[in-house]
Amino acid sequence: MKISPQWVREFVDLKVDDRQLAEELTMHGIAVEGIEGAGAETVYEVEFTSNRPDAMNHYGVARECAAIFDTELRPLQVKLPALAMAASAGADWDPRPDKDKDKKAGAKAEAVITIEDAQGCARYTGRIIRGVTVGASPAAVVERLKSVGQRSISNAADATNYVLWEMGQPTHAFDLDKLEGGRIIVRRARVGETLETLDGVVRKLTKEDLVIADAVKPVALAGVMGGEASAISERTRNVLIEAAWFDPASVRRTAKRHGLHTDASHRFERGADYGVTQAACARVSQLILESAGGRLDGPEIDVVGREVTRSELNVRQSEVRRVLGKNLCVDELARILKRLGFGVKAGADSCTARVPTWRLDVEREIDVIEEIARIHGYNQFENTLPPFSGAVVETVDALKDARLRRTLLALGYNEAMSWTFIDDKEARSFTSGEVLKLENPISEEASVMRTSLVPGMLQMLGWNLNHGTADVRLFEAGHVFEKAGEKVDERKRLTWGATGQAGLANWDSKPRAYSFFDMKGDVEAMLGAFEHRSLYFDALAGEYFHPGRSARAVLDGETVARFGQLHPEWAAARQVCVYLALPTEAQTPSITAVLE
Repeated sequence: MKISPQWVREFVDLKVDDRQLAEELTMHGIAVEGIEGAGAETVYEVEFTSNRPDAMNHYGVARECAAIFDTELRPLQVKLPALAMAASAGADWDPRPDKDKDKKAGAKAEAVITIEDAQGCARYTGRIIRGVTVGASPAAVVERLKSVGQRSISNAADATNYVLWEMGQPTHAFDLDKLEGGRIIVRRARVGETLETLDGVVRKLTKEDLVIADAVKPVALAGVMGGEASAISERTRNVLIEAAWFDPASVRRTAKRHGLHTDASHRFERGADYGVTQAACARVSQLILESAGGRLDGPEIDVVGREVTRSELNVRQSEVRRVLGKNLCVDELARILKRLGFGVKAGADSCTARVPTWRLDVEREIDVIEEIARIHGYNQFENTLPPFSGAVVETVDALKDARLRRTLLALGYNEAMSWTFIDDKEARSFTSGEVLKLENPISEEASVMRTSLVPGMLQMLGWNLNHGTADVRLFEAGHVFEKAGEKVDERKRLTWGATGQAGLANWDSKPRAYSFFDMKGDVEAMLGAFEHRSLYFDALAGEYFHPGRSARAVLDGETVARFGQLHPEWAAARQVCVYLALPTEAQTPSITAVLE
């Protein structure tokens, strides 16, 4: 988003040049990513985070500058005929409707503007100007809009765009004579209604769309885009200016449903300022009166559907010190918060901060502390190491597992890792127990927790074979899972597999295919590292091994491994021919407990 530093300087006195200003803004959370032009034509390219819509305008950036440089922020001066008002859109601007308005004005507001959906529209402020002459905008307005990448349309439309970039509040101007019944009704669209928006597209509305309607039909998508039927033209003589607060979620859904993203929706989706609608409406009116002539027809019309209030937060000096590691006095806390527009009541060891209406991102004490740290300056905090309360603790089996890995690496195997989630059919093929299904699987092929390491090993070996790597030796150590009633049974497992040649050719030997005896030798080398009294092998390997090329290892009377060539039927189904060694469940405690 483009920001003009010269425009910002209209609201705050700054002694630094534009480049230093850009650096200070970046250091305090308003990231200036690029600088274009020089002198009076300098423009910043600024990246605003989505939680800071209040800063997406020149007055918002000026407020940040006032806090950073500890200087005064000038209020927005709005001057209208028979009405002089200083609307700062800040802490002194009362967002509540004036309860003392005369009954006649209240009756007129009720007649002209009606809010039927208070959830979608909390506030709607309007003003009527009659006798305008729509034409070109003053050169100063055109140049200022051009500097931020906006083209001039007409004096009426430019006034709304100018206020958007100046104050951050989206506004809209209707041709009053095109509003049937001379009324504005904020409601949900009715089934079958359509609206031709300003981009020339006729849109079918749903009952979830919040619309601005006249007495008969919709004339705008609330918070997104106006309608062609009520648009300002050269023949327009009477205008109705609106400034409203729309629910962010409602605007976001409508904009997404219709595939629209506008400057207005960009801000409303992130949260507009409930308390600035009167000032924004008056500011647009001022600009139109200055450039298009005309006269105000009565006072402002301010209709409140519901009040959007902001809370008061207690900011404790002790909590600031605990979080930031620096002791800031209460006066310093109050100074920073006042510059940011918070209403502050300072106490002995804490202060109460009233969150301004434009700071929807501040909800807790920690949010306020973050603002204090940001404005105080992160570079003002001393470099310190975080507190350390203990040493690194290794698990009981860490050394044993490490030796196990080193042995397999020495035997020529590479460690690999496969997915913990596998296909349901594969999981059931390698267990007789109950599989553990995922509630929200990422795919059908990864819908249950693995019951064995074999499917993952076969997949990795097959992937290598399919990519032209024939000589592969891999091992994996991990956990398998089964459902045991209401609990999950999780066990450690180890598997390794090999395919291709048993070794490299040299001057006195030719390469030969990896065989059952190579696998048996590797298993013996592994088990030889464990304390044991007896070790023997038999042919009870299991159903997915080749019956003549497989074996079972029994250590001290317990089955600790099954290994051999994969059964031809299983290999054909998976298009691999490999040798596997699969330590069994009984082997796990033996390895982890005996290995020294």
